[in-house]
Amino acid sequence: MPVGAIRLLAAIFAGVVMSLSAARSETLNVMVFQGVQNWPLFAADQKGAFAKYGLTVNQKIAPNSAELRDGLKEGRYQVVHTSVDNAVAMAEHAGADIAVVLGGDNGWNDLYVQPGINSYADLKGKTAIVDAVDTAFAFQLYQMLKLNGVDKSQITIKPVGATRFRLQAITTDKTVAASMLNLPFSLQAAQAGLKKLGTATDVIGPYLSTTGFVMRSWGAAHRDLLVRYIRAYLEGLDWVLDPANKAEAVAMLAKGLNISPAMAEASYAVATDPKSGFARKAAMDLDGFRNVLKLRAEQHGDWGGVPPSPDKYLDLSYYNEAIRAR
Repeated sequence: MPVGAIRLLAAIFAGVVMSLSAARSETLNVMVFQGVQNWPLFAADQKGAFAKYGLTVNQKIAPNSAELRDGLKEGRYQVVHTSVDNAVAMAEHAGADIAVVLGGDNGWNDLYVQPGINSYADLKGKTAIVDAVDTAFAFQLYQMLKLNGVDKSQITIKPVGATRFRLQAITTDKTVAASMLNLPFSLQAAQAGLKKLGTATDVIGPYLSTTGFVMRSWGAAHRDLLVRYIRAYLEGLDWVLDPANKAEAVAMLAKGLNISPAMAEASYAVATDPKSGFARKAAMDLDGFRNVLKLRAEQHGDWGGVPPSPDKYLDLSYYNEAIRAR
């Protein structure tokens, strides 16, 4: 068969697949925190991967961890992307049978402080702000303090919600001495004159932050839908990481987060770094997950101080099926 005919048939077949996908489009409500970690979702939406797999994905921005957790458990959201510690907290403290289904990144968290703070010791007697006092990045903060000779009892901890709220608080209220901030908010903090005291992974070691997770019963009842979602997400991630797409990807992030092109480009350099950027193929960082569990055990006393295996919370069968189908 002539090459031209083969190409024509391939185009027709692709069109039929797209038409069938559109005809059976299913809607997913997905909650995320605002930030660079949502780049693969932006790409999967805008470059057509969600549509390709018959999905309409409504991305909702989380105001805080409580709404994200409660909304997933109560069925307002079918998939959430956030620190895996939120999944663990749901399982251990809300009785929610969750399943972590794909990996993501290390969070790119830095500890930012007011210009007059020159050491961890300078934080004694000061106020630090967190999303919630007993989750994820708060535990990072407590461990960074501990490893540098400061007990969390020596500072005042104030919960104010998501990173965007913490950035606003620390840049407008000089009584707020410190906060964990991730991309692009950390770059905005530096631009506002705040000082980086340390990078979380440099101080506490490997860390698994963003993961995708679902209620286990929902995943079991919607296996094909979840596998299609993961396939689309992975295509979005691949697109972001392809150097050929850099200019368009930077513009996409700048628009999606309402930041400057220069800040988007700086975020790109961090997020695509082969060692510390997005996990390739959204692979699960098990060492990072173990450290998350270790921090919760040490800082919150869960499991009597002895953390379980990550396997307790994982179901990678959906991810593995999505990978095999690629």
